[in-house]
Formats: sequence, C-alpha cells, structure tokens
Amino acid sequence: QVQLVESGGGLVQAGGSLRLSCTASQINFKIYNMAWYRQAPGKQRELVASISSAGNTNYADSVKGRFTISRDNAINTVYLQMNSLKPEDTAVYYCNAKFLGVIRRDYWGQGTQVTVSS
Repeated sequence: QVQLVESGGGLVQAGGSLRLSCTASQINFKIYNMAWYRQAPGKQRELVASISSAGNTNYADSVKGRFTISRDNAINTVYLQMNSLKPEDTAVYYCNAKFLGVIRRDYWGQGTQVTVSS
C-alpha cells in the first residue's frame, strides 16, 4: 500500500522557519514528480512548490524566495524548507506524488498543520 507520511508541521511565529518532510513507501520514488500543496480554512487547495523527477522546481509566486523544495531519492523523501513565514502561510500542507506515465498515478499524504502566529 502506497503511503506518503508528512512531518515537521507546527506552530511558529511570523518570521520563523519550519522544514516539512514527506517520506514515501511502496512507490518507485525517483520517477515521481513530487509537490507540496496547502489548504487554508475556507480556501481551495493550492500548489505551493513542485519538483520533477529530473529535479526541476517550480514555486507559487507567494512563496518564491522564501520556500525551497528538495528531494533525496536515496531515502524516498521530499522536503519543503519554509523561511520568513507569514500568518498567511497558515494552512494544512499536503504532500503529493504524481507519475505521468501511460498509467497515471496520483497519491496524497494525510496533511500536516502549519500555523504562523503574528
């Protein structure tokens, strides 16, 4: 059974930092595109950052220059380093694994809460 397990969320003051981790099991991690999404109360889930199987990264405009996504294929883990956090970054953060082959695969983690106080 495929599992994506997130960790690293919590409560932090504005201007602080957190690092989220997502470890995948039962998938060939290195061929998957990985991403972090977030969903704030009353809002739609939005893409925060993504990293392709080749290591190419993409960021939402709202987090550019503050967040960094990276991956370690040796331990099936993707990270999201979040610096200079703002109250508007408060949300549940979800890890996503996507394979865009002939048979598409799309998996989600359970989410981890990030709360930024002002």
